[in-house]
Amino acid sequence: MGSVMSTVLFSRRHQSSTKGVPEIFSEKELKYPPSFQSRVICCASKEVLQTYLAWRQNDCHVNNLHDTCLWMLVKEGETERDAQEFLKGTQKQQKNELLFQKFRINYKNLPAMYRQGSCIFKAEVEENVKYNENGTPVKRLRRKARIVQSENIAGRSFWNELPSLLKEVGGFTEDVDKVNPEYVRFFQFEKKLMPSTWIVVRIDGCHFHRFSEVHEFEKPNDKQALNLMNSCAVAVLEEIQDIIFAYGVSDEYSFVLKKDSQFYQRQASEIVSVIVSFFSSMYVMKWKEFFPRKELKYPPSFDGRAVCYPSSKILQDYLAWRQVDCHINNQYNTCFWMLVIKKGKSKREAQNCLKGTQAQEKNELLIKEFNIDYNELETMFRQGSLAFWEKEDITMTHENTASVETSHRKVIVEHCDIIKPEFWEAHPSILDENHLLFEALINNFSYQHESLGKVPLP
Repeated sequence: MGSVMSTVLFSRRHQSSTKGVPEIFSEKELKYPPSFQSRVICCASKEVLQTYLAWRQNDCHVNNLHDTCLWMLVKEGETERDAQEFLKGTQKQQKNELLFQKFRINYKNLPAMYRQGSCIFKAEVEENVKYNENGTPVKRLRRKARIVQSENIAGRSFWNELPSLLKEVGGFTEDVDKVNPEYVRFFQFEKKLMPSTWIVVRIDGCHFHRFSEVHEFEKPNDKQALNLMNSCAVAVLEEIQDIIFAYGVSDEYSFVLKKDSQFYQRQASEIVSVIVSFFSSMYVMKWKEFFPRKELKYPPSFDGRAVCYPSSKILQDYLAWRQVDCHINNQYNTCFWMLVIKKGKSKREAQNCLKGTQAQEKNELLIKEFNIDYNELETMFRQGSLAFWEKEDITMTHENTASVETSHRKVIVEHCDIIKPEFWEAHPSILDENHLLFEALINNFSYQHESLGKVPLP
């Protein structure tokens, strides 16, 4: 078999604290949504892919052996810091002896999933797809995901005995004697975003037409579904402080990171994957809050991309474009679904009715046929949603003391025109680079004062 180029998406959990999902942890509440960072590694040959797999499995073993020792020591009463210090510099054999002699644990007898990780691949299995009139089953081959554990996933004995992997990639001719992580990292694709530019991460729902149909969203706009998107966007801003503004419409959201952001060292794949995965997790977690009587039949998925804009003017032009797109799409969809729902037209007939019509003609159609003034529809439907940080002044009154005024930042959601300058003039701090820099310096100075035990700045 000839050479092969394989692309590996390497994923790692972003720092978070989650308590599981109902299907696995039926008695635990999911208190915080997880997010994951990822990067792409292009394996130019089967040998590189084999080395990559060996590296990841070896990393699994090394980390699990260390963590098993660490948490057993903690259970015995050591602090986590003392346990870390105790294990510093110890070798594999010493850790195995520690587990056996102190805790009577034979590391090799621990579940394979802990020590070896898990492999998922698709294999052909025979399934009954229907039954004949006489009751005999009709069987067909279907590709289904399998989860397996193996001591050496990069070894010939494992890989070459799986027909589906042999068919897709081919067999390994040699075993990996020594893992060289640096060799694999050489193939890692890293796209570092241009410095001193506004980073916009735009996420879009994947196959959301089907998702909205399966979950019976109202047409042309489902207010609860849009509010769910807005709530997830607010959570993203609160989680990732470098995001200063977000604009959303339908199943998309654009997140603006400050110009000097060093979030994940401006690595595109890691920034995008963390935002997308956190947003997706939050969507699932908040579903019942907005649809208490609807079951989430399957989780949504979102794709994402990162684009850099060198000036505030160009960034505003981008956001204006998205709002114009919101208006065009919403006006069309409002006409389309009114024709389908109220007039009983098929989707194809509705499309033909609207083909080539201009904005004024659509407005007239809505007025004459449905007595709908488009400009009176909810602003969120016509103009989308903005999420941004705003300072809020609070007056606190303590017993027997005078009132104290203080302020804190909170994320708010508004629905208004961002094409005209009025919004930006009313909120100059959002894109004011000098203000953002000054605020960063103040926050840093306050943190230093707090860490020294001094009174923080107001």
